[in-house]
Amino acid sequence: MHIVCAHCSSTNRIPEGKTHVGAKCGKCGKAIYSGKPVDLNDSNFYRYVENNHMPVIVDFWASWCGPCKAMAPAYETVAKDSDGILFAKVNTENAQAVSADAVIRSIPTLVFFHKGKEINRVSGGMSESQLKQWIMQCVQKL
Repeated sequence: MHIVCAHCSSTNRIPEGKTHVGAKCGKCGKAIYSGKPVDLNDSNFYRYVENNHMPVIVDFWASWCGPCKAMAPAYETVAKDSDGILFAKVNTENAQAVSADAVIRSIPTLVFFHKGKEINRVSGGMSESQLKQWIMQCVQKL
């Protein structure tokens, strides 16, 4: 399995039978996985989404968005409790190229990727239970 380091964006191979939890990056030596959403931007988005073998959920948000701010704690809690899925955030104000490529028309928008391909998306704020239910629906599509 390949997983991209959240700190230096290098791709690391996790041996079969081992888990990414607790693994350290071969390049920078930092923990590969923290259980927290990773901040992505125009320069690291594609590498992170395309090179990870694990599913990646990306929250497209903006600092002025009330529903984005309201959903943020639920998103972080679900990320902490979901070690089989990677979570990321893209500030649409700072990553305008990626946001345009992803055709983000409203925020917050969550996009579920697997090996670089979009599996599903949903727009609008969600509670923790709604987020978990949506993720389960996405995982069933894999």
